[in-house]
Amino acid sequence: MNSEKCIDLHAHPIPEGFAEELKNLGIDPIEEDGFPLPKWSLEAHREFMQEAGISHTVLTLPTPHILNGDDQKAYETAVRMNDRMASYVKEDPEHFSFCACLPLPYAEGSLKEIKRAFDELGCVGVKVPTNANGIYLGDPLLDSIMEEMNRRKLLCIIHPCRARQIPRNVITGKVMAVYEYPADTTRAVLNMIANRIMTRYPDITWVIPHTGSFLAYELQRFKGVSGILASLKMMDQVDAEAEVKNLYFDIAGDPEPNALEMLLKITDQDHIVYGSDWPHSPAKVICAKKNHFENNPAWAGMLDRIYFENAERILKR
Repeated sequence: MNSEKCIDLHAHPIPEGFAEELKNLGIDPIEEDGFPLPKWSLEAHREFMQEAGISHTVLTLPTPHILNGDDQKAYETAVRMNDRMASYVKEDPEHFSFCACLPLPYAEGSLKEIKRAFDELGCVGVKVPTNANGIYLGDPLLDSIMEEMNRRKLLCIIHPCRARQIPRNVITGKVMAVYEYPADTTRAVLNMIANRIMTRYPDITWVIPHTGSFLAYELQRFKGVSGILASLKMMDQVDAEAEVKNLYFDIAGDPEPNALEMLLKITDQDHIVYGSDWPHSPAKVICAKKNHFENNPAWAGMLDRIYFENAERILKR
């Protein structure tokens, strides 16, 4: 790779014991995601970063999310996984930092873990699922957590989660990455817009995955339909433009040939960051995409911002 500096805001460790933790929670990755947990080690991640020209990675726990309806179990799992991620950062702080996972929708446990992860473990933000057992971002049940994240001016990285009910007899219901993940991301962000999360809690820095998922398409539709609903007194009027203007978007997945062009209709180059999605995406695929970015004149004027300038600004808040 040609780049010397690149910050990856969408990459996942598979911490030691994670598979066993999921089993203890009654969660099967194949059943939940339609995809097995990939192999991972800190050394393998460093080797990938060197190959791909990535200088620093913010680790976030992958799906399946640690949710099974047992708040205490989920909380204890979050504590152990955050301790494990903190140990990776302690071993190699030059190349790694991490965002803490939370036992959403368990508010008391999430607030306790936010305090511990920041004050004791030194995390740089939190990672939250699009929904937690069907409780979506934007739900009033999560307001106390939003208030604390806003008070602390947190970086909050969103990662998709399977919706609780999906059709299983079609391909989109068998492998979540095909459709359900971007659909659930879009569903969550629209719910956040409808509940004015970004303007009510303006000091949270949100990163939306996968080039915004379907948001660039859905935003105009949402504005039209919500305007009609507001005129009928079926929902409050929402300034969708104000809600999305400060969101950040990572380019994990497939920003080319269409998604980035669409995303730039609703945001600007100062709000786009790099994401690899390693190890769930193969290194050779990630490197090929990155090489394309670096040799495509269409990307030339924005690569520094996407690769590191925007992420540095986020991480320095």
